[in-house]
Amino acid sequence: MSDESKPPSHADAWHALRRLTPARIALGRAGTSLPTSAQLDFQYAHAQARDAVHLPFEREALRQGLAERGRACLDLHSSAPDRHTYLQRPDLGRRLDASSVALLAEHKGDYDVALVVADGLSSLAVHRHSLPMLQRIEEMAAAEGWTLAPVCLVEQGRVAVADEVAELLGARMVVILIGERPGLSSPDSLGLYFTWAPKVGLNDASRNCISNIRLEGLSYAMATHKLQYLMREAARRQLSGVNLKDEAQVPVLDSGARPGNFLLE
Repeated sequence: MSDESKPPSHADAWHALRRLTPARIALGRAGTSLPTSAQLDFQYAHAQARDAVHLPFEREALRQGLAERGRACLDLHSSAPDRHTYLQRPDLGRRLDASSVALLAEHKGDYDVALVVADGLSSLAVHRHSLPMLQRIEEMAAAEGWTLAPVCLVEQGRVAVADEVAELLGARMVVILIGERPGLSSPDSLGLYFTWAPKVGLNDASRNCISNIRLEGLSYAMATHKLQYLMREAARRQLSGVNLKDEAQVPVLDSGARPGNFLLE
C-alpha cells in the first residue's frame, strides 16, 4: 500500500484532557483502528501488569529494611505451594501451611496489632511501597501506645490469611499490606486491609480496605491518616468492616479552611 493510500492518523479533539488522567481516553484513530503508538502503549501496559502478577516475592530486601529499624519479622507461606496453584486456588492462599502455623505458635503473645505483608497479585507493589508504609504505621502505633507483633511476610498470600496470622499470634487488630490486582495504568498498587478481632472464617464484610496506595494514587501519609482513624474507632467501638465507616477528616494545606469530609456535611 502506498503512502497516499494509507489511512491517515487523526488526533482526538479531547486530546488535551489526557493531561488530567492516566485513563486511556482521546487516543485518536487511524481509519477505524487505534494509532500504532496507542496500540503499542496498550501492549506494553498489559505486559507490565502480567509481569507484576508473576514477579517472585523477594523477601530479603524487606527483611533487611526491617532489621535496620530493629524490627523482627517471620517468614510464612500460605497453603498454596506455588504461583500456578495460587492463581487457580484462591482458597489455599487464605490459609497458612503447617510449618507457618507451628512457627506462629512459638511467638504467641498479647499484642494490640499484627502487621502482615503478602505478595498478593502484585509483588511489585509490595517491593516498592511496603517498607515506607510499614514505617509510618509503626510510628503511628507507637504514638498511640499500641504493642506490635513481629512483622509477618507471607508468600502466596491472600487478604484473609492475615486473620489466621493474627489469631495465632494473639493480636486484637491486624493490618495487611498486599499487592492489588494490576491495572493497565497501575501495576504497582498496594492495598491495605484492617480487621478488628481477627479470626479464621471472617469474610470481607468484617474488614476495612484502603486501596491504591502508590505515588500516583493515595499517598503514604493519607493512607496512614485514614488507618489511624479506623483503628482508633475500632478500638473504641469494638468492631470493623461495613459497620465502621471512614469518616476521617481530611487534612488540607490552607489552615484557614475547615477540614472535613464534604460528603458528610
